[in-house]
Parts: sequence; C-alpha cells; structure tokens
Amino acid sequence: MKILLVDDHPVVRQGIRLMLAADAELDVCAEAIHAESAIEILRRTDMPLDLMILDLNLPDQNGFVVLQESMRHRPEMQVLIMSIQPEEHMAVRALKLGASGYLSKEAAPEELIKAIATLRRGKKYISPALAEWLALDVSGHREGLPHERLSEREYQVFCLLSAGKSISDIAESLSRSPTTISTYRSRILRKMGIGTNAGLTQYALQHALIC
Repeated sequence: MKILLVDDHPVVRQGIRLMLAADAELDVCAEAIHAESAIEILRRTDMPLDLMILDLNLPDQNGFVVLQESMRHRPEMQVLIMSIQPEEHMAVRALKLGASGYLSKEAAPEELIKAIATLRRGKKYISPALAEWLALDVSGHREGLPHERLSEREYQVFCLLSAGKSISDIAESLSRSPTTISTYRSRILRKMGIGTNAGLTQYALQHALIC
C-alpha cells in the first residue's frame, strides 16, 4: 500500500513512519509538509498512491483544500484525516468531501493501525465516539455550531481569517479578487453572528479549529 503522508511536524511524520514500519505492505513513499507540495504530488502521474494520511492544520492552506484536490486528481485513492482538531467539529465535513476516515492525533497508536486495516477492507473508519456523536446528529438531538453553516469556500476563508491572514493575502492565495474575499468575510460574520476578525480567531481557538 503506497502512502502519502501530509503533515508539517517532523516528529509526527517520524512517529507515523515508525508505527507503519511493522507492516511490510505499508510503504510511506512520499511526504509533504504543506498543501502546495502535497497537491504537486497528487497531480503527478508517475507516482502510484493508495492512501493519503492528511493533517488539516497546514502552514499555507487548510487541509480540506488538499482533500478536495485529491478527489479531483485521484478519486480512487483513500484519504485518512489525522488531526488534532476534535472529531465532532471536523469529521462530518471531511467525510462529506470524500475522506475515507477520521482519526484524532490523541488516539492510541494501535488505532491508526486499526483505521488503516479498516480502509484496506474497503470500509470507512470512524471511532466509536464519533459514531455516537453522528447518531445524535442524525437524530436531531444535537444543536449545530455556527461554523457548520458555512459553505466550503466560506469555511476556507474563515480559517485563513482566523489565522490572521489579510484580505489581500487570502485573495492572492485563493486566486480571487480582494472584493470577492471581502464579500465572503461579510457572509461569514453574518452567518456566525460575529463582528470582527478577532472574534473569528477567538471562536476558532475556542473550538480547536486552528492551533
């Protein structure tokens, strides 16, 4: 199983490699430390990949951008999200975008092996805690959070604003005009009931949406 590992922390990447080394069929054949380099690898036609282990907190872009690009360029490849961000805040969005599973970085090492084994059987992986949370969500017994009202593009802009990026920086990063980004910002503030960028940052930190 050819694996692409996307995480900007060397210690995390080394730890994952060591955990997977016990299985000769698992080969971490490529690594990326930010979204741009990950997308470059995904676009290569000379590198077979079966699985991407993807962190959501990347230095240049939110990991959801990489997930969407993987669906575009390698729809047959499985994607396991492995993030410090809480499952209940991120997993549903990730699964809707095509991820094959979601695993918290706080999970025990054997959970990673279990998750990959589940994916190898062609099934999606979710933890027991997330399964219980999803049951509440489906039954309508859970009140949605403000950031869950955002579209994918709005959420992307929200994460960049929360990280302190300026309108012009975001416009350049997303290849959009500053006017368009300002429009997104206005929609985000309105949907979330927050008045300032500082408020967005506070909300994101409170809900562990950024580190």
